[in-house]
Amino acid sequence: MKVAGLIVVMVFIGFVIYWISGRLMGTRINFVKRSLAVLISVVLTTVVYWYSYLRTTDFLTNDFYDIVTDPSAIIWAGSMLLIAMLLYLFFELFDPRALTERGKPSNHASFIMRMFVYRRRQRRFRAVLQIAMANGFTRALSYARHRENEEELARAFRDTLEQAGGIFVKFGQVLSTRSELFPRAFIRELSNLQQHVTPLSEEQVIQVLNDSLPGTVEDTFSFFDYQPLAAASIGQVHKAILRESNLPVVVKLLRPDVSEIMEDDLGILLDFAEWISEKSSWAESIGFKDLAKGFAEGLKEEIDFSIEVRNTLQIAQTVNSSLYPVKVPMVYTRFSNNKMIVQEYIEGCTITEADELIIQHGLDRYELAQSILYSFFEQMIGPGIFHADPHPGNIFIDGKTGEATLLDFGAVGRLPNEQQEAFHLFLLGLHQSNESVIFDAMTKMISDSSHLDRVVMEQEFGHLMLKVSFVDRIPTQELVFTLFAIVRKHGLHFYPSIAQALRSLVTLDGTLMAIHPSFDTFGEAKDFSEDYMREMWKKPFQEPKEVWKTVEEELALALPALRKFPRRMDQLIKRIEGGKIILHHDIFSDKANNQFITLLFSKFVLLMVGITFGIISVALLAIAQVIETVYAVYLNTVSYVGLFLCAILLVRLSVQAIRDIKKL
Repeated sequence: MKVAGLIVVMVFIGFVIYWISGRLMGTRINFVKRSLAVLISVVLTTVVYWYSYLRTTDFLTNDFYDIVTDPSAIIWAGSMLLIAMLLYLFFELFDPRALTERGKPSNHASFIMRMFVYRRRQRRFRAVLQIAMANGFTRALSYARHRENEEELARAFRDTLEQAGGIFVKFGQVLSTRSELFPRAFIRELSNLQQHVTPLSEEQVIQVLNDSLPGTVEDTFSFFDYQPLAAASIGQVHKAILRESNLPVVVKLLRPDVSEIMEDDLGILLDFAEWISEKSSWAESIGFKDLAKGFAEGLKEEIDFSIEVRNTLQIAQTVNSSLYPVKVPMVYTRFSNNKMIVQEYIEGCTITEADELIIQHGLDRYELAQSILYSFFEQMIGPGIFHADPHPGNIFIDGKTGEATLLDFGAVGRLPNEQQEAFHLFLLGLHQSNESVIFDAMTKMISDSSHLDRVVMEQEFGHLMLKVSFVDRIPTQELVFTLFAIVRKHGLHFYPSIAQALRSLVTLDGTLMAIHPSFDTFGEAKDFSEDYMREMWKKPFQEPKEVWKTVEEELALALPALRKFPRRMDQLIKRIEGGKIILHHDIFSDKANNQFITLLFSKFVLLMVGITFGIISVALLAIAQVIETVYAVYLNTVSYVGLFLCAILLVRLSVQAIRDIKKL
């Protein structure tokens, strides 16, 4: 054969190996990796084949038919296929991409780009670890359980986060609100974290505006102050005047480098959290890794300003139609998008600095705090979307009207209908000091309530009620943290939305205490629950048309089932009389269980088939070595074919196992 013809044949063989190996493996790696696997397998096996056999023979001078049918060529082709499959397994094993529910990679970045990002992240991760070790954080972790070492550990943790900068500082600021998990020493240190962010230059601000506005800056604003009112790691705020209405507005801009910071630092933060959890049982017990994951998920929403715009509009619909004097600034949706928010400018100050405004407008501090609290409850129990970060800096007093104004809706909580009912039932149980009602509420607030011991839990809630009975003012923080402690004691967890609502309530309690030092959040919560129930009873008489409309809708949904009810009851009674009712639990009645068992059984069958092929092939190969007849050649051939099939099945199962792990 000529060299050109040999190259054509090799390319053809490569295409065949590429197609067959892909079909056998069902691999999800990209084209570059598959091609690289085939190229390596073809080159490697060809070099070995030539060095071990071809160079000592006149193999290439034979006819094409003789070459194809030669046993050594068949072994060569089979080796190509097997090595290509093993390389597929290697590439999929070290592919950092997770898989979706359909088994496809969750992103499509190139291999070279991912390797570059991986190297950059590892360098940054090593730098963070060096900072932690330099601050003595690693050493302090070893003594985390000793109370006298809390100060040292908290200080080392604060210094580590502050020196790491970027996302780590913001993470520490978020952790400073988790008083139910961290001791006071940690809360005190983390509360002192300061984020030193360099404001965007005027050129950068102009670039962001030009990329985000439908027109030019001059067409949209008659005035724009390029000096920011405030700057943070995610965005910064500027004051401007709209040209079309001549009204002052606030323009919130997303920093152009925030996506890159997110991509790098969030992954490193998760690695750092995992490292801490492995080093310390204390960190593992408080769920430090889960805290980092929750922070990462929340931050991904915060960098999409279109989500914040939607949150603001949803809460505004509730707040602005409420009887309580609380407002939300108007958002100019025409100019707002995922990188910029334009909203009404509130001329005023935060509630902690509003002494003059409160006096000027003749506001009663207790009534002001009460209005904010009731608005918060109304958001939770009404539409189910509420402000999740009500610290003093996010509540302003409008200088013109004296109304309390909620700001910054990047962080909101959402309660589904069932959890709204659970939260209201919880407030009602507190109002009535009824541990049975509180337990019923808890069953809807806890993610896995199937193993709850009603008697034990009711006793613990009863003890809690005795602690708060006959006391003028109950610290909300103490009450909420006791609930968290009871739930953790039994190895249970609140739904994330419920936990967020309770933590927000603690934050709000501190804010309301800043307005009026003797404000009783717990007592007001009981009064709100009583008023809410009273309004629910009045609603049928005040809004009969709306109530009747709701009843009609519910009846329309229930009518088909009601029609079948007498017939089904008759059938049930007949079955009971005939002794045909048998109660049993069938795991296959659940679709997910059925699918899981089926897949597990199919994999087990394939594994057994592969092992059987291997055992039989090894046995035949051993027999072929001790007999001296012409049939030994056939036994050897069958043995090698069996071993080849065994290898294909086992490699295929290994790839599927890796893929299943990545779906978790």
